[in-house]
Amino acid sequence: MSNNRKRKPKPRSISGVALTTLLYKEIKRFLRIWPQTILPPAVTTSLYFLIFGTLIGNRIGEVNGLSYMDFIVPGVVLMSVITSAYSNVVSSFFSTKFQRNIEELIVSPVPNWVIIAGYCGGGVVRSAIVGTVILLIANVFTHITIHHWGITVSIFLLTAMTFSLAGFINATFAKTFDDIAIVPNFVLTPLSYLGGVFYSIQMLPEFWQKVSLVNPIFYMINAFRYGVVGNSDIDIPTTFIMLSGLVVVLACFSLWLLHKGIGIRS
Repeated sequence: MSNNRKRKPKPRSISGVALTTLLYKEIKRFLRIWPQTILPPAVTTSLYFLIFGTLIGNRIGEVNGLSYMDFIVPGVVLMSVITSAYSNVVSSFFSTKFQRNIEELIVSPVPNWVIIAGYCGGGVVRSAIVGTVILLIANVFTHITIHHWGITVSIFLLTAMTFSLAGFINATFAKTFDDIAIVPNFVLTPLSYLGGVFYSIQMLPEFWQKVSLVNPIFYMINAFRYGVVGNSDIDIPTTFIMLSGLVVVLACFSLWLLHKGIGIRS
């Protein structure tokens, strides 16, 4: 008789339910406003490919043995991934703070790591969709064949996680909507453009080559370029070590901020 009795399903843990709910909310949020979250990077990168890749690229010729279009595609893709991951988390978490919804999460029995994983997971998913769309657009202008899938996906995930966590930290400290625009405008954009998206480090004078080595985005773009087209100016293992370290440091710092209630508890 006991064998015929149906087994009761195991109850889901609070952490699992909370993480699933937060991820669903975040994904549904940016998909609902796709003309603001997915369409703009697609239009912007199409212009990059048309102007830089097609019109100017024909005059530049090859860079490191690649056509100029093939050379800039990985950098343009990762630049959009960085922006999407960062902006998704910083805007969403700050809105939660601004509307005082964060208090409901703080008093609930949800672990802090689940809150961070839920918001940052949304940033990673959004950047994955944006990156895929841009790769499809790139294939309209040229034919891209992924050189090394393992490195490509790994660098993408580590980069998206890094800037999702950075967006979470920015949102934690931000007090007004103007504060969340400072880092993208004055830090991310300059570092992205100076990270070797449109040029090889070998084109620079020796002094500026050394300066470029201080820019972490330079390593991300070059490692991603190696994964996509098999060309890079830097050592790939070094990039993996640096990115993994950044993710760990930013994740620990985010957990500490949430535990202390910095920027959240008034």
